[in-house]
Amino acid sequence: MTIDIRRAPADFQDWQGLLALIHAAFAYQHDRIDPPSSLHRMDVEAIAQKARDETLLLAFEGPALLGCVFARVQTDCVYVGKFAVRPARQGMGIGRRLMGAAEDLARERGLAALELETRIELTENHQTFAAMGFVKTAEHAHAGYDRPTSITMRKALR
Repeated sequence: MTIDIRRAPADFQDWQGLLALIHAAFAYQHDRIDPPSSLHRMDVEAIAQKARDETLLLAFEGPALLGCVFARVQTDCVYVGKFAVRPARQGMGIGRRLMGAAEDLARERGLAALELETRIELTENHQTFAAMGFVKTAEHAHAGYDRPTSITMRKALR
């Protein structure tokens, strides 16, 4: 079956399924990152509100939801977050296609870059994003921490 990448339709309602997909994709992080992910503070209404405030890009195979990324248009780039692919389907190019859709959104808006943040402990994510063309641009500490807890990565678009 074909994998379809598209913006969430206006009538999308599977917020529980979307939240479950993100939780499944982020589960490996739970015992590795400090502070805990902001995902733990999100419920169905919060994820639906995020989709209203940002552009939600989804990956489907038939009716099955396989992945997502939220894209927030900023002054000089599109910020991507809550990037998730169903664990059993990771490594099959779905994430690259979702990022490609975010790049298309940036180009439509006349913006020349994508930006994201990833936790300092998740070195495999740093490598994955670097393979997609992202480069580290900064380190940050969450409030109350005296050490870097996240890094910012940016991808210039041609």
